[in-house]
Amino acid sequence: MLRAVSTYVYVKERLHPGLLDELVKAGAQAIEIFAARQHFDYANRKQHVREIADWFRSTSIPLNSVHAPLYSDYEWGRTGGPPVNIASTDRAHRVDAMDEIKRSLEIAEHIPFRFLVQHIGNPNDTFDEKKFEAAMTSVEHLRAFAKPLGVRVLVENIPNELSTPDRLVEFIKTMHFDDIGVCFDCGHSHMMEGIPEGFAILKNHICSTHVHDNNKDKDSHLWPGGGSIDWKETMELLRTAPQKPPLLLEIDGEDRKNPGEEVSATFQRLEDS
Repeated sequence: MLRAVSTYVYVKERLHPGLLDELVKAGAQAIEIFAARQHFDYANRKQHVREIADWFRSTSIPLNSVHAPLYSDYEWGRTGGPPVNIASTDRAHRVDAMDEIKRSLEIAEHIPFRFLVQHIGNPNDTFDEKKFEAAMTSVEHLRAFAKPLGVRVLVENIPNELSTPDRLVEFIKTMHFDDIGVCFDCGHSHMMEGIPEGFAILKNHICSTHVHDNNKDKDSHLWPGGGSIDWKETMELLRTAPQKPPLLLEIDGEDRKNPGEEVSATFQRLEDS
């Protein structure tokens, strides 16, 4: 499987070429950018987007995916604004959310990438038919915006009742778009139904992954081996996914700590599993 890393490991820092160099030195063969403004100011085309685009142009490393923004401010929602939520039943909030996501999609005009990873609803949301329908309308709109840019929308399994594996399959089938796929998040599946069960339902739709660990109690984004996931079983399953998704680490990093050695060792452990 292709080795890939999310810049979420540096989300507390401003993304710059030196950080990307460190991930490549550690063995990353592809990158996912986490679109949080305090980390990567995707709306700042003249400076920040250009700086990162120049790095990708100067290397052979592809941008596999962009994780859609969760907040629109520079303080990770601490300024009191609502989350970016495409399942909001408030039309104005939903339109604002789509506008923010479209700003992150426009990165593709400067840095081509394959997938937009998109959450449906907020963590712990209960199921509501109106929210589900709102999300479908939003994804249809985002798909139409993303397609000319060469980007596919992937919905992610997250810990809520809108994004269970069964609901995601229902969502995709109801949409009638064969280019809507899934980013299979191992940590989230471990917290919910269990990785073997979730994988079995989503297998044929999985185009990318998020690989991290936890102890089922909270979404802690630990290095694999730091929680209770059975990685031998998980790797055996992931290798059978028909669309050959990358093995993409999405780790909650520590301030000012270089994760390079841990990235390299983690890939080796997983591949040996």
